[in-house]
Amino acid sequence: MKKILVTGGAGFIGSNFIRHTLNKYADYSIVNLDKLTYAGRKENLKDVENNSRYRFVKGDICDAKIVTEIIKDCDTIINFAAESHVDRSISDAAEFVRTNVHGTYVLLEEAKKNNISLFCQISTDETYGSREKGFFKETDLLKPSSPYSASKAAADLLTYSYYTTYNLPVVITRSTNNFGPYQYPEKVMPLFITNALESKKLPVYGDGRNVRDWIYVLDNCEAIDFIIHKGKIGEIYNVAGNNEVRNIDLTHSILKIMKKPEDLIEFVQDRPGHDRRYALDSVKIKKLGWKPQHNFEQALQETVEWYENNQDWWQALK
Repeated sequence: MKKILVTGGAGFIGSNFIRHTLNKYADYSIVNLDKLTYAGRKENLKDVENNSRYRFVKGDICDAKIVTEIIKDCDTIINFAAESHVDRSISDAAEFVRTNVHGTYVLLEEAKKNNISLFCQISTDETYGSREKGFFKETDLLKPSSPYSASKAAADLLTYSYYTTYNLPVVITRSTNNFGPYQYPEKVMPLFITNALESKKLPVYGDGRNVRDWIYVLDNCEAIDFIIHKGKIGEIYNVAGNNEVRNIDLTHSILKIMKKPEDLIEFVQDRPGHDRRYALDSVKIKKLGWKPQHNFEQALQETVEWYENNQDWWQALK
């Protein structure tokens, strides 16, 4: 039986990945190490908590002692654990450096000591910075704009150094903006959906023309699945949804689906260092056989419906 240590598995992408894996592979077991910060919730995996192939451990990836205890029986590590909200990183970057950089270091050290067969670092398109035209390739220079993206870029570089220096088997994934169920409502899509449900204003930064490429979270989970099974050791893989949308257009789409008035839109002061556009070239992973399976408009509709039907989940957070 393959045994995977998933860190940050009570968060948005991690919880969706755990559910995906347990459903797809009957001979896989998962240990979920999560600190349960404000964005990590055991409720995200309530439907699998009694699965005999799933175990939850509350703990911090910066705590080498607890990592040492639970890593011994695992052969793969997938590191989702991260502080990830840009606005929070601008206010105070300390926790981002601690978790995203030092925490990754602790995991890499323990992986090295225990001869882990694969270490998968989950990263982000934000490490590349902004690009008005064209698409970032995996070999492009990293130019992060926020303390958050800088901490993720540092973690990527540290991960890669363990491959070149210690021959640790690593892969790195960088995806575009994820959306879907169980996303904490500080991120733009669940924030706008839940605000609209409460008839509150939808705060759009600046002129609303910043462009993001959106990928449904289950497509990203499938991409990570492809990478850990078919990817080449020491490689980085971009994961794009190929759904570039201006923030203001996304806002209009959400309001249209929800049949809410457009006067809920409120333009607010832009945040410092706000990247104008993210865009990834994902030819490399497509050569492995992966491509997104979900239509953006349909997935957006389903995401809205999930938040409409699970108000107890997000009202407790807001």
